[in-house]
Amino acid sequence: MELSVLNKEGKETGRKVTLNDGIFDIEPNDHAIYLDVKQYMANNRRGTHKTRERSEITGSTRKIKRQKGTGTARAGSIKSPIFRGGGTVFGPKPRSYRFKLNKKLKQLARKSALTYKARENNILVLEDFNLDVPKTKEIVDINRNLKIADKKLLFVLPAQNNNIYLSSRNLQGISVASASSINTYEIMNAKVIVLLEGSVKKIEEVFKI
Repeated sequence: MELSVLNKEGKETGRKVTLNDGIFDIEPNDHAIYLDVKQYMANNRRGTHKTRERSEITGSTRKIKRQKGTGTARAGSIKSPIFRGGGTVFGPKPRSYRFKLNKKLKQLARKSALTYKARENNILVLEDFNLDVPKTKEIVDINRNLKIADKKLLFVLPAQNNNIYLSSRNLQGISVASASSINTYEIMNAKVIVLLEGSVKKIEEVFKI
């Protein structure tokens, strides 16, 4: 697939970039995408949920009523789960939700996600640019010129660029990632993928194509 390289004004530069079919035109695997997104979201869970159990409740330990003759069920502690303010039975405990996936499966998931974006014509190639200082207005102008200001975007950079990241941080619906760190969740979550020209080759290096 060939795509025209656009400049910051949204006009064609006359150059074209060929997207590798081994990355952007494979047979998508939906289950691989599901597993990779599931892992990403699970790994981001803090897992700090906690309720107090019976032994952790502060309260008297005396027997609250006599064993027999009350006509009701026997009860030994005010901290029992059946009473208001008592401990929780089988409540959540701090835990890790992390799990592992094979590298080949994660690679297949990212290729599948990129393939879907390519088939939907939701990939743009923008010529490489840099910002001397963080400036949000520059990113806003680029999005307006590319006519994608109202869409969720993922900018893929050849390498980490702090000025571009800081310039887009305050803009809703815009994410920035380097070509070596893009993940399936970010790809699928974005409506349009904006590849900087240099990131196309970097993606091929990451996937070893």
